[in-house]
Order: sequence, then structure tokens, then C-alpha cells
Amino acid sequence: MTATVVGPPCAQPGCTGSIVDGYCDVCGLPPVAGTTPPAPAAAPLGTTAPAAEAPAAVTSALTRGSARLGSTALGSSRLGGGPSRATRRVGSGSQRLRAARLGAGLTRVPPAPVVDAAHAVLVDPSVPEGKRTCARCGKPVGRSRDGRPGRPEGFCSSCGAPYSFTPKLTAGDLVAGQYEVAGCLAHGGLGWIYLARDKNVSDRWVVLKGLLNSGDPDALTAAIAERQFLAAVEHPLIVEIYNFVTHEGAGYIVMEYVGGVSLKQILKERMRANGGAFDPLPVDQALAYVLEVLPAFTYLHDLGLVYCDFKPDNLIQVGDAVKLIDLGGVRRVDDEDSAIYGTVGYQAPEVAAVGPSVASDIYTIGRTLAVLMTEFRGYQTTYVASLPPVAETPVLAAHDSLHRLLQKACAPDPADRFGSADELRVQLLGVLREVVAAHTPGTALTSAASVLFEAPAITGGLLEAQDLPSLRVDTTDPQHAWLSNVSTEDPAERLTFLQTAPATSPEVLLASARAALELHRPDLVAQVVDQMLRADPWEWRAVWMSGLAALESGDLAAAQAAFNAVYGQVPGELAPKLALALACERGGQPDVAEGLYTTCASTDANYVAAGAFGLARLRSARGDVTGSVAALDLVPSTSRAFSDARRLRAVALAGPGADLPQLAQALGSLEGVRLDPHERALLTAGILERALARAEAPGRPGPAPQGLTVGRHAAQPEALRDGLEATYRELARSEDDEARSHAWVDRANAVRRWSLR
Repeated sequence: MTATVVGPPCAQPGCTGSIVDGYCDVCGLPPVAGTTPPAPAAAPLGTTAPAAEAPAAVTSALTRGSARLGSTALGSSRLGGGPSRATRRVGSGSQRLRAARLGAGLTRVPPAPVVDAAHAVLVDPSVPEGKRTCARCGKPVGRSRDGRPGRPEGFCSSCGAPYSFTPKLTAGDLVAGQYEVAGCLAHGGLGWIYLARDKNVSDRWVVLKGLLNSGDPDALTAAIAERQFLAAVEHPLIVEIYNFVTHEGAGYIVMEYVGGVSLKQILKERMRANGGAFDPLPVDQALAYVLEVLPAFTYLHDLGLVYCDFKPDNLIQVGDAVKLIDLGGVRRVDDEDSAIYGTVGYQAPEVAAVGPSVASDIYTIGRTLAVLMTEFRGYQTTYVASLPPVAETPVLAAHDSLHRLLQKACAPDPADRFGSADELRVQLLGVLREVVAAHTPGTALTSAASVLFEAPAITGGLLEAQDLPSLRVDTTDPQHAWLSNVSTEDPAERLTFLQTAPATSPEVLLASARAALELHRPDLVAQVVDQMLRADPWEWRAVWMSGLAALESGDLAAAQAAFNAVYGQVPGELAPKLALALACERGGQPDVAEGLYTTCASTDANYVAAGAFGLARLRSARGDVTGSVAALDLVPSTSRAFSDARRLRAVALAGPGADLPQLAQALGSLEGVRLDPHERALLTAGILERALARAEAPGRPGPAPQGLTVGRHAAQPEALRDGLEATYRELARSEDDEARSHAWVDRANAVRRWSLR
């Protein structure tokens, strides 16, 4: 047994993990430079989350119809619409998205059994004829003719290149005097992959993967030297490279054996269990797999490496963990000479012209996610460079945020994609929260602090622009320290002071836009927005500010376009959805607004009140009292908005058409709720007035239901008069104005039951 080294807390922003054996046990990243190496200690035992039911298929109206809205131009479309061929976006290079990965703790993926290496060896290692293609030109080779089986070795009839699908190593062969071959595991792009025992290190299992097959010893030596950097790749989510060796003119990478199942194998097993019909992964599980492996891409990209060939085949699940395998395609991002490895249907379209990049890795991740969770027919033909239509893909139709995420990850222009694996991870986690919430309605919601937005204000009335979530300050902005000293409350003075900043930065400009909004100067906001977008066409925060200005000035079409554009840039955030819902509510798009409010109310505790109140307004406007009450019931008793929700519930139930049972429910809504005594009495009086009118109405259909009470009063005229009189006198006592107090006494006397005594 080896001791596990548990160190100090991870220093990555927001991360809750600890450094274990040199890496964070939550986000998987190495410790921040300058932290003290930990002393050996025992590792704590982990816990396993309870199994969650597989999500049922749903037809959701999450953001139905939002595609018909306009969208403010951002990114490459702002530059004229032509491909930029950029592999790196311009901008401030903010590092604040390096936040902690919460992982797939929101849902649970069934663990995969560990595969014993001895049982992984193929009994009959052969490549089916249908999969034999020339490595040089891609044309079919080794195919049957005239009833005769195809040859596993020969020359391509199209380009003359030699081919061989016969294993070069057999069981018992000793490679480099150290690795004893046990057999073949699989066939890959560079030939057969073998399982072997390392005779020099406790007979541990290793994998031998072909590197080069050349008769030129110098070329072989150069190729091995070129790939030596892979031995320095060391991350818990990436297969470990042990060695590089040669054997009979061929080169091999020696790597760790990972005894699990690939996501491709999991998909095949699901098909087999489904009678041969395609059965994609549940959306939450597919998102969880990708979320788990993204720190490995961050690690590679930080080293200046790109993976190049990500696909379901190359992600292995072992128990409750995953591991990225097959580093054969990994190369330095500035390498312009080495061969480029990729797979049709996954490789980004620009790679052939400009080579691989971080952006092309992001593309492969998006394509892999699409293949995992949809029946993506034609992903290597018809849709080789595009996503399938939403109308033909129920998963994307049901989860609009997921569709937006895939659109951004797989954008045709590399500069329009997520700028980093961290940026993708933050948004993917938000989408996962939405998906889980949509499939498990009624569960207790938690709040997840966004790294981009503050929480929205809680108000029972109509939201205003100033109630929407504020942008969080980017602490990596070069002028953040200077801005922290700007303390004046007066927006005009603040705007003047901001013009004296040592240098212009995004946060300085955003602060200027906020001051201009407070001054109700949309013209100044427009100037700031234009300046920011000229410096960085992908700066969605500028468009957010333009949306707030448009909303405040009543230009609802412009507000919808702005917030819709922000939604597309950060699809995992709720703030742009709430803002877009408000703009659609005011701008005559109630169906879109309702879907967005529903998402907000069902996903995050911080957004429940704003979403529920929005839903209640929309449903009340169309006369749906039951729906309005159901929306208000979404606000939990632990929320600061609970009192407002119960007050609005009472008002909704006590509408002009309310019957006695509804009025009884209305007054019951106020029980146990903290309200101002005068406000409570006013609401009670209004409900009792309507109840009395109902009880005394001529031609009323029969007596009130037996035992029905409105508050503490029987639903009969005499009892309701007594309750209303007492309420009027309570209002008279609480009034400071003598005239109003006398008016309430007069009303109490008017409603009082008179007797002959």
C-alpha cells in the first residue's frame, strides 16, 4: 500500500477540494504556484451519492419560440460574417472562469465494472473487411472479390501504399527486452494495440501502441524523440505514458492499462439491449461525462498541447471515474510539421487549413457530446460540419440551453467558440443544473453562485431593469485595484472620475455604462458599448449593458435582441434568460417569456421568486387563476419572498369572479405569514367584503358548503358581517389620520348586524 498525500485546500477560485498526491481531488488541477507541499496523511473515505432515476423523456417549452427573436450581432458576425480563421479570440484574457468544478454531483452515472486485463485480449484479432481502408488515401482495401476473401496485407490499388491488418506482435514476444506481449486489444489508426506485462516493474499490465513503422532507423529515432514530451503529461484524468521503445523497425508508445469501458462501448451495449435500435445516453449522464473530463483538457492546453482526436472511443469509464486515453494525436499547439490525427465527424472544419488549436479541441468536445445524447444520424456525412435540425432532434428541442451550448462549441468559425475548456465547463455545469431540474420537478432547489452574475433582486412587483442580476466585477481586470477606490455614490461624479482612469479597460468601461444607466443616459451607454465592441467583437458584457439601456428606454425589440445574444454566449447562465423573459413579457411574446420564467423558477433557489412572480403575472393576465396560484406556490417558505408570494396568492384567489371556496383559500393564504398588521387588515377586509357579497347575492346557487369558513368566520352572512365589522374597527385603530379612522368606524357601523334589543 502507498500513502496518499492529502494537502492544503485547492487555491483555484471557488474550489472546495484539497490537494491529493499533487492534484486537487475536485477540479483535478495542480496546486497554484507558491503553495507549500503537504505532509503525508491518510486520505478520507469517499461517499457515494444515492442513485437517481433515469430521466424520463419530456417535451418541454423551456424557451419555445425564442429562435424567432432577433439577436444582436457578436463575434465573427460583427466582423462582417466571413470566417475569421482565427484560432484565438481577442479580448482581455480574463482568468476568472478558472472556478471550481462541481462535477456531476447533481446527478449520478452508473459505475462501470473494472475489466480484468487478462479477459480483454482478443481471441481472433482481425479487422472486418468493411473497416479496411488505406491509411494514405482512405480508399477501401483488402475487400473480397469474386467470392474470394480480401487479403489482410497488400498494396492500395488507388495510391500504391502498402497496407497490413495482420498483427505484428504475437503472444510471448518480448519487446525491448522488457514488455512481454499477451495479445491484441484493438485495432487503431496506427495499427494494432497490444496488451503486455512489464517484466521490469512487478509484471504490471501495460499497453503498446504503434508509433511509427519505418525502415529508416534515423526517422524512427527522430519520431520517438519528437513524442518524448508525452512522458511529461501527468494528470489523474489522462492515461500515463511510461516509455517509448522500438522493436523490429517499429516504434511503440508504452502506456498505462486502463481497465474500463469506453463511452463508445457503452453506447453499443445500450443498442444491443435495445434490440439494435440506437439508444443515446440520458442527457444528464452525457453532460456529466464531459464535465468530468474537461479539467484534463485545461491541463493539456495550459501545457501548450492540443488533444486533436476526442471522441467517445477515447474516454474510458472505470468505476465512478473517467480517463482520457490514446495520446497518439496529441501535439504542441505551435507544431506545424507533425502529422495531424482526427476523425471525420468530430474534427473541426478549419483543421485541414490552419491546423489544430484549443478551439478545434472545443469543437471535438461539442461533437462528442452531440453523438452521446442524440441519434445523430449523418454526423459523418450530411451533418459533418453542422448540427442536426432542432425539429429532427427531440433532445435539442426540449433543452434550448443545451442547443445553444452545442451551437457555440461547434460554431463554424473557431473564434466564435468557447475561448477555453474552463469557459465551456462553467456553462456546461449550468446547463446540467437546468436539465436535472427539468427532469426532477418539485425537488428542493439549491443556489449556485455564478462567476459572471450576481443574484437577482427579489420583488413581488414587475421587474425593472435595475432589479435584474448585475454583472460580477472581473477581479482579473487590469484596472480592478484602481476601481476599488471609486466610492462616490453620485453617478455624475462617478462618471467624471472614471474618465481619469490610468488606462481604459473593460471594467472601467462597464462602470461608466452603469453610471450612465443611473443617469438615464442611453446615449452615453451606446457610446461605451460601441467602444467595447470595436475593441472586442465578442464582448457580450457590452451587449448586456445595451439590453438594460434598451429595456429602460422602452425599446423592447432591441432589448430582446441584446439579451438573446447574451443568452447564446453564456447558455448556462440564468441571468440572460430572466432578462430576456422580462423583455418578452413586456414586448408581446408571452409564450417565450413563460418558458424562460419556468426555467428560472425551476433551476436555482436565487431565481425562484423572480421566475414564479413572472409566471404568475403572465397567467393572471390571461385569466388563469389556477396557474397563477401554482406559480406562486413555487416560492418556498424559506425564501425572503415568501410573504410577497402568499400576499399575491391571496389577491389572485380573491379576484372579481371568486366564489366562496376560493375566497376561503385566499384568506387562508395569509395565515402564518409575516405581514404589516395594517396591510393584513386591508387584505382581510377586501376578501371578507367579497365573501359577504357572494353570501348575500340574490339567486346565489344554494347555501355555502357545510363547514366552510372564510378565515375564522363561517361562510354565512351573519358571521361574515361580524368578521368584517371587527376588521374595519382594527383598521380604524391603526390609522394615524383621524379622518380616515372615522371613515373606517362609519363602515364598521354600516356593516354591523343590528338587533331589536
